[in-house]
Amino acid sequence: METRANYVLIGAFTLVVSIALLLFGLWAAKYSSERSWQRYMIVFDEAVTGLSVGSPVQYNGISVGSIEKLSLDPQDPRRVVAIIRADATTPVKSDTRAKMAITSLTGPSIIQLSGGTPGAPLLTAVDQRETPVIQTSPSALQNITDTASRIVERLDQVLSDDNVAHVARTLENIERISGSMASQDQGMEALLVSARDAARSLDVTLQNTNATVQRVDQNLVRELPGLIEKLDSTLARLDSAAGNADGILSENRAAINSFANEGLAQLGPTLTELRGLIRDLRQISDRLENNPSRYLLGRDAPKEYDPQ
Repeated sequence: METRANYVLIGAFTLVVSIALLLFGLWAAKYSSERSWQRYMIVFDEAVTGLSVGSPVQYNGISVGSIEKLSLDPQDPRRVVAIIRADATTPVKSDTRAKMAITSLTGPSIIQLSGGTPGAPLLTAVDQRETPVIQTSPSALQNITDTASRIVERLDQVLSDDNVAHVARTLENIERISGSMASQDQGMEALLVSARDAARSLDVTLQNTNATVQRVDQNLVRELPGLIEKLDSTLARLDSAAGNADGILSENRAAINSFANEGLAQLGPTLTELRGLIRDLRQISDRLENNPSRYLLGRDAPKEYDPQ
């Protein structure tokens, strides 16, 4: 009995110790799991087609976690809320951005984290909530969709009913102009012939003008040295004449001053007497013209006898 009782106690003790060790292992695993992961919230303003719970989360191409939950925003169903679980050692900064990405043309959609400058603080230090929020940026697919939407809107504006009507009228006008030009082929042909002849005449005229200009240039270049020599000689003569005139003025300065002081003073009375003489001569001329015999003989001319 005592031996059997010892076996029961040993088995019970072993069982209790095993259960305690198992519970401690589970607690340690849970504690380690809670300490090695950090949850973040990401709110997308676009459709997240291709994402699902368990889809990977990458930071600059390196896998750092996965999506834990996807749901619609209760206040705005156009927005999608994603809860991700990332490695606690991942340096998610306050300026880190999240966006949808595709690993390959046929691969699944993932959440790609990017950005984060070295000087920026950690997001967990700035956002003290239990689940910090990572800001999003438009994905490449969203950019393509927005661009396609803008292109479609512009095409709708370009292809409006008014523009289509304008294009139709323009095509009709072009068709009428083409018909008019086709009916005036002869006139157009004559006009083209005249234009060709005028172009030929202009070409000949330009050739002649070019030859004339070349000859003028050659003659000018050939005669230019002689002209320059003559010009230098003429300038030298003018300079010599100016020197001679200056010398003459210097030599006769006294006579010129005397003439200016005395001769010009006598010139005034002389001109006055000359003016009186001219007036007397004019009076004599008038008298001779009017009655020369009375002026010369001192009496009137005798009357001629006129026999009856």
